[in-house]
Order: sequence, then C-alpha cells, then structure tokens
Amino acid sequence: MPSCWEGGRGFMAGGVASGYTLGVTDVRDPHVQDALRQACDELGLPLTYRGCVHPLLRDPEGEWPQCCGGGCYPCAQTLVDVAVRTLELLGTPRTSPV
Repeated sequence: MPSCWEGGRGFMAGGVASGYTLGVTDVRDPHVQDALRQACDELGLPLTYRGCVHPLLRDPEGEWPQCCGGGCYPCAQTLVDVAVRTLELLGTPRTSPV
C-alpha cells in the first residue's frame, strides 16, 4: 500500500451531484470512482495510487499539499492535479485556490 498525504473525512452522498454533499465527496460512490479512474488515466497516475487522492476528494475545499521539490513519487502536485480533474468531471470543481 503506497504512503500518501492523509486528511479529511467523507460521508454518504445525496446532495448536488452523486458522491458530493455539503463540500464532502464520498470516495466510495461509483460515480466518484469512475471520475477518479478517468482522471488518473488522463494524467498518467497509476491506479495503484488513486487511494492517495481520496483525502483530497473528501475535503475538496480544504488545505491541500504542495510539491516539496524532493522528487517524491507520486508528487503531491500530481495528486492535486488528479483531484482537481476528478472534481471537474463530477461537475463540482474546486473553487479555493490550489
């Protein structure tokens, strides 16, 4: 299991878009998983690392990590890019600055 940035909590969907409620994304929702798979494919993040994006999706307007410049894999910026794209695909784009 890859190590990744931790944070956020999710709960069941039922709001504006499937898998999205009151600013919290339910990463278990099939629509969220489909959007995450597509975002990973588009941005070249291996699916084995998609769990590293879950904390970002659970707190889509929260404080997200930045690249440290240390050559980490996956880079925090890649995880952020995938999360941003996933939210766009869900029709619930991030409004806070990244």
